[in-house]
Amino acid sequence: MDRNIRVRFAPSPTGDLHIGGARTALFNWLFARHNGGRLILRIDDTDLVRSTEESTRGILSALRWLGIDWDEGPEVGGEYGPYFQSQRLSLYEEVAQDLVAKGLAYYCYCTPEELAERRKQALAEGKAPRYDGRCRHLTTAERLKKEEKGLRPAVRLRVPDVGETVVHDYFRGDVSFSHDVLDDFIIVKSNGMPTYNFACVVDDAFMKITHILRAEEHLSNTPRQILIYQAIDRPLPVFAHVPMILAPDRSKLSKRHGATSVEEFRDMGYLPAALINYLALLGWSPEGEEEILSITELVRQFTLERVGKTAAIYDLKKLTWINGHYLNQEDLDLIVDLAVPFLQRKNLIPAEPTPEEMEYIRKVVGAVRTRVKTLAEIAEASEYFFSDDFSYDEKGVRKHFQKAGVAERLEMARRRLAETEPFDLESTEKAYRDLSAELGIKAGEIIHPTRLALTGRTMGPGLFDIMVILGKEKTLNRLERAINFIKGLVVQEGHVKFQ
Repeated sequence: MDRNIRVRFAPSPTGDLHIGGARTALFNWLFARHNGGRLILRIDDTDLVRSTEESTRGILSALRWLGIDWDEGPEVGGEYGPYFQSQRLSLYEEVAQDLVAKGLAYYCYCTPEELAERRKQALAEGKAPRYDGRCRHLTTAERLKKEEKGLRPAVRLRVPDVGETVVHDYFRGDVSFSHDVLDDFIIVKSNGMPTYNFACVVDDAFMKITHILRAEEHLSNTPRQILIYQAIDRPLPVFAHVPMILAPDRSKLSKRHGATSVEEFRDMGYLPAALINYLALLGWSPEGEEEILSITELVRQFTLERVGKTAAIYDLKKLTWINGHYLNQEDLDLIVDLAVPFLQRKNLIPAEPTPEEMEYIRKVVGAVRTRVKTLAEIAEASEYFFSDDFSYDEKGVRKHFQKAGVAERLEMARRRLAETEPFDLESTEKAYRDLSAELGIKAGEIIHPTRLALTGRTMGPGLFDIMVILGKEKTLNRLERAINFIKGLVVQEGHVKFQ
């Protein structure tokens, strides 16, 4: 255990929490919990145009829904706050001015138009476009003259003209970046806002972050960040760039591949425990072959040594399979609570169910959850438990209702059930087994049309479970309705007419 470990998750509040960001948050959380360290949540909201309070609330809500908590950050506090970059601007200004005073950074008055023209010229000459450093050696008089013209300077970091910066990445080893391609880059824009790399380093340094676990697309930012660490004379953290998550066709994951945000998966009826389990397996390998792992087991097993070096492939089928497992194995009361909003969304249950209604809902969810993969499917599979207004499956009608003698058999079954007491699993099943034996037919010849009569479907929970949940009165009424429907089919010489 290393209680000095401090990691951070620093999302930009410009949209929903993408599964890539959720995996980064999870890996940091698991690493911190495994080592007894601390997870810091910081909101990197210096992009004032695109950042919104709504996105911030959404990110916090998504993290809490997943069960990822943080030791310092928004709504929690901590000794290194504030934890919104937009509230730390004075710190960035102070650090930037100190770098200028030490000659490690300088004011640049080049306009965007001038920079664009020079970039264009360099490309035309076959050269790499990079800043030529013309503002490096401006005198005070020259600076004042430019400011008198209304020019507001940006601040650039001085980068050595020769040599290279080496990134010591946990997964890739040493990755070198020549200073030939690292020009004097901007750390504070002319409007006074810090750039991403500068604000990120200042905050990570001042918040004493020891390990930075993030997606590999940030690797190209790291040499510039290392140069900033060196300029402000702060120790480097351990950098660990986790391989990307790719779509099944190995392209960059996007909305065209389906749901990509935590909120979307939540609304589709996936369980937080299942999504956490699945995200952990995207780029990390457990100790054995078992892939269904509780959060406790994930914390116990998680180490950086077991994180892979190749891209992880997004597989919705696997996530759905994992979700089905959790749907079947989690505590029933928890599943009921999670299923209620989905049932309400389809107007199957009232906004505030009574205790009696909740007990009925509990029985229904318990019966159907073993045959579905998501909470949304629970609602779909439960419709006939809450409404008598359903049609009969067309293929089921042809297969089960149009057989000779089926109406008479259902009438006999209905009479037996009317006499059955108590109306429980054992008694209802016995009534059907006895009747099929007396008629000299297979039990399925009564069970299948009865299922269709009670549910309108050919698949679902056990028939006798359905009967008991519906209760005797509703079971008898639905059988009578189906018998009348079947007799109507006979009168119409086999023409299927749905009620």
